[in-house]
Amino acid sequence: MGAWVNIRLLNHCLCLAACAGLLFAPVMPRAQVNLPDIGSPADAILSKSEEARIGQAIMRNIRASGKLVEDPQITEYVNEIGHRVAAYANDGEYAFTFFVIDDPNINAFALPGGYIGVHTALLEATRNENELAGVLAHEIAHVTQRHIARAVHANQRQSLLSTAIMLGAILAGAAGGSSDAMQGAIAVAQGTSAQQQINFTRSNEYEADRVGIAALADAGFDPQGMASFFEVISRETRPVESRVPEFLRTHPVSSARIAEARGRARAFDVKTSPDTTNYGIAQARLQVSRQSTAEAAVSHFERKSYELQSDTERYGRAVAYMRSGRHNEANRIFEELANKDQKVIAYHIGLAQSQLALERIDAARGTFERARELFPRNIPLTVHYAEALLQLGEPKLAHQILLDLFNNVQPTPEQVRLIARAAIDAGDTAEAHYYMAEYSLMIGDLVQGVHFLRQALQVPDLQEIQRIRFEARIDFIREYMTEEQLQQMQRSRRS
Repeated sequence: MGAWVNIRLLNHCLCLAACAGLLFAPVMPRAQVNLPDIGSPADAILSKSEEARIGQAIMRNIRASGKLVEDPQITEYVNEIGHRVAAYANDGEYAFTFFVIDDPNINAFALPGGYIGVHTALLEATRNENELAGVLAHEIAHVTQRHIARAVHANQRQSLLSTAIMLGAILAGAAGGSSDAMQGAIAVAQGTSAQQQINFTRSNEYEADRVGIAALADAGFDPQGMASFFEVISRETRPVESRVPEFLRTHPVSSARIAEARGRARAFDVKTSPDTTNYGIAQARLQVSRQSTAEAAVSHFERKSYELQSDTERYGRAVAYMRSGRHNEANRIFEELANKDQKVIAYHIGLAQSQLALERIDAARGTFERARELFPRNIPLTVHYAEALLQLGEPKLAHQILLDLFNNVQPTPEQVRLIARAAIDAGDTAEAHYYMAEYSLMIGDLVQGVHFLRQALQVPDLQEIQRIRFEARIDFIREYMTEEQLQQMQRSRRS
């Protein structure tokens, strides 16, 4: 029987978010503070808990938009780089979440509460990992320096409510809309020069550069990475678009700002930070997915002779072959890569998936199990293995390994749906309803969450400990429901 074990943690996060967001966030480490925290003027306008609530509300709508990239390998990679930088810019007050938006416009943005979004186009536009880390460092600094709260404080004529509505409604509504709408949304969150919106001032941008460059260097990246990307993007001219790239609209970059960033970076020791293999893998996966057809994906990677390709380019070629159904060719490449470098998790996953596609079931299982011994509780590996087990008709094992993973790491809403599917296929109906209730809460639908818990209570042969847990969960959620939601729940129950 499965349930996340840290109930106190769930309750803490639900209180913080008022049921608006992530129910599986890790406990934030206690900050080492030598002086008492007497707050700041920004706290009087927008507290950290209110920032978190706004950010989580916006994230609900971004998830609902369908624009969120759900590839666990890409998501895990961006979070790995982001958290590496955030560890040196954050005193523990923010639990950062990094995510990727499927959007052809080069941009990145910070939401209140520590949510950092990166467009797929920006990830592809970076020339190396230091530039990507530089962008993330800049956005992280906007959060840690509380530029949104400070901007609200600077314009006290606007109430907290109207500001929250503006930030939430415009950002959230734009997430699934046109690029123009997205640009308008990011303008609010990141501060363009548009009148009657909350602006990040020039000093905010310079401060984000300064704090971000220091974190970048401390994290072991080349501190020139931020200025390098600014320089590249300032020269960006796209033949299909006459307008300025969105990154420049939301982060105005002048020659003086680039020069200052270069100067600040020179104050730190130059780091030799070669790109990790995972950087090339993330870019390769994006390049395969953005091609309109499988044939186009193959053509993209076959433009270069195989002998002249790097390992990550060969990996992209194999992923393209998998997409086009050329599983034998993909298998040969994955096998070569996995034998060459056992430390790269993506190679093991690709090899196992190609073996599964070729119906070499025992070989695929063996590859997954050996990889799990090498990389226990790795999120992409475990998720892909669970998907394979469901395909093979082994939902109980899929449920077991996912439950072990999610008792130790924070799952995404889509991953919660995956464990719900494993539970229902395994015949564990009550737990499947429980998981779907948690999924509903994660996307902000409290009424639907209670509905799923009530369905769980109706399952025959329910164990007493399950009944107590589900009823307690319903009672807890009710405390955070509005009067309208309570009435809606009652109507639903009667019908």
